[in-house]
Amino acid sequence: MSNLDRQPALSSCGGRGFVVAEPVRELLSPRTVRLGESTEVRRLLPNLGRRMVGAWCFVDHYGPDDIADEPGMQVAPHPHAGLQTVSWLHEGEVLHRDSVGSLATIRPRELGLMTSGRGISHSEESPRPHARFLHGAQLWVALPDAHRDVEPHFQHHPDLPQVTAPGLNATVILGTLDTATSPGTAYTPIVGADLALAAGTESRLPLDPDFEYAVLSMSGEAHVDGVPLLPGSMLYLGCGRTELPLRASSDAGLMLLGGEPFDEEIVMFWNWIGRSHEEIAQAREDWMNGTRFGEVKGYDGPPIPCPELPPTHLKARGRVR
Repeated sequence: MSNLDRQPALSSCGGRGFVVAEPVRELLSPRTVRLGESTEVRRLLPNLGRRMVGAWCFVDHYGPDDIADEPGMQVAPHPHAGLQTVSWLHEGEVLHRDSVGSLATIRPRELGLMTSGRGISHSEESPRPHARFLHGAQLWVALPDAHRDVEPHFQHHPDLPQVTAPGLNATVILGTLDTATSPGTAYTPIVGADLALAAGTESRLPLDPDFEYAVLSMSGEAHVDGVPLLPGSMLYLGCGRTELPLRASSDAGLMLLGGEPFDEEIVMFWNWIGRSHEEIAQAREDWMNGTRFGEVKGYDGPPIPCPELPPTHLKARGRVR
């Protein structure tokens, strides 16, 4: 999925400066962003005061939207570099195409994982015909310097490992939770898991004290470490936890995101992650004029042009859009 802000800002992220080394309960409110013609998303990361959680650097929550008489998700070809995209659905379907020739339909609780590496372009759209409802999350993972120029590739994993307890079913999306490890390729110590809780469930989820964590509410009513969490909101939890108390007042869906704090400082602009203003400027030039990001074949429509780049990184430092 793309960042379709028409006036995106350069954002400085990463490093240990924003990491909280102890358990906290920091509630993050979303910012509403229009994505295409008929999809509106709630952006949780980057957020004022909270830019990353481990290597997770971008989180959008959307739906559930009734798209029975709408085109649904229609995101034209656009580029990525220096990151991985994670597509995760609770309802609906998304058709993925990319410039390395991948073509896949992502369905609920299947992992669509695109590693952009040095550069890739892709499109995402609701199939025709499509299901009535669309509900999911789109997330980005920053690639560390040692791996950010890997060959771009796409992985589709329909079957993922699970961790279960009475009233709790956790699907491991990326990384490792408890004793279960996702087949998706990860380049940093990380975890992403989808948590389905039955009404009345009280459980404790094992955590790694060296990781920082956050929980995104997808649906239902749940309390995370005693904090009520409404759908479309996120609770940042800091580090130093060995377990996480969960309680569901109704059937509820949550996403657990965590990982070792990301030491490297990164620069985010539009759909790229780099290490300097010059790298981002080169990526923009390559997208507008070059062949670095390849061609998405089969999408009915032109690619998305890149917005203007702010003149310097320093002027944009600290702005989060």
